[in-house]
Order: sequence, then C-alpha cells, then structure tokens
Amino acid sequence: MTVRWERLSRETVFEGRVVELRRDRIRLVADGREKESVYDVVHHRGAAAVVALFEDDTVALIRQFRYPVEETIWEIPAGTLSPGETFRACAERELEEETGHRAGRWHRLARFFTTPGFCDEIMEIWLAEGLEDGETRYDEDEHIEVVRVPFSRAVERMVTGEIRDAKTLVGLWMAHHHRGGGRPASGVGG
Repeated sequence: MTVRWERLSRETVFEGRVVELRRDRIRLVADGREKESVYDVVHHRGAAAVVALFEDDTVALIRQFRYPVEETIWEIPAGTLSPGETFRACAERELEEETGHRAGRWHRLARFFTTPGFCDEIMEIWLAEGLEDGETRYDEDEHIEVVRVPFSRAVERMVTGEIRDAKTLVGLWMAHHHRGGGRPASGVGG
C-alpha cells in the first residue's frame, strides 16, 4: 500500500508537563483515493527504560503507584528524556535515580513506538550489567519500592499476568531472548 500525506494545519490544544496534545488536519492519498482527516496526536519527547541485571541473576523491578490506572504495579526503571538528552543518557540517569545503581556495560534491547495509534512517543529499552552502587534521587512525586527478583521469577510474573506494564513486558522478553532464552514457560505468544 502506498500512502502519501500532507499536513494542512497543526493546533496545540493542550501543553502539559509531560505531553502536548496536537490537532492536525491532513490530506491523505491512499490507494488512489484522497481524503482529509483530523488527528488528535499526543506528542511525547521520548523515554528510556532499563533491565538492570545483577551478577547473581536477579533483576531490579520497582513497585510504583500509577494514578492513571489507580494501581501499584511492577515496572522496570524508566523515565522521560530531558530536553537534548540521548536515550542512553536517560537510561543511565533513571537507573541511578530509581535504583541507586550504575552500570559498567550497556546494550540496547529495543526501540519502539509505545502507542502509535494516538501518540508519537519512542522508547528505548537498555540492558544494564556490571552494576555497582550509586545514589537514588527520587522525583518529588515518586514513591518507589525497589525489589531484586530472580530473573526467572520476573519472567514467570510476566507470563502469569502479575506484570502488565508494556515496557516491562517488552524489556524482560527482549532480555530473555538476548540471554539465549526461547519461549518462557507457559508459552507466551502461543
């Protein structure tokens, strides 16, 4: 399928601390048909997340209350890029701020669109190894519990549905694959 498009106008409807809501009017030409459409687009400057893997085969997971879903959930450390910051620098900063560790080895596991149906956010997930102590620096509104979990148990929590956060699912799955794992027990995706 060949799609051509042209943005006719852009209006900023809302500008918040983390996101901006834009209303774009576009002209699409797809399969020989032309149509004008309006899209509401959430603009996000991007984020990075970290699978922090320790030498004893444990992984750092955080439990954090998330108001939009009104639950405390399991996550890997993550955060939004600061203006001008690279994904890797964001991952390094978030790892230390949220877990109190720094890493000697880094490997990018994934780069993906989080919700491309309405949002332009790109996220990178990094594997951090060779961990050493650093210093936590929580944001004022963060209430985080850091828990070291055996990697195999984290994968089980993913399969059983205890872990439902998308970046954490992607990060743990990609780390599992990177380490030479096949399908987790119970057949995720099957």
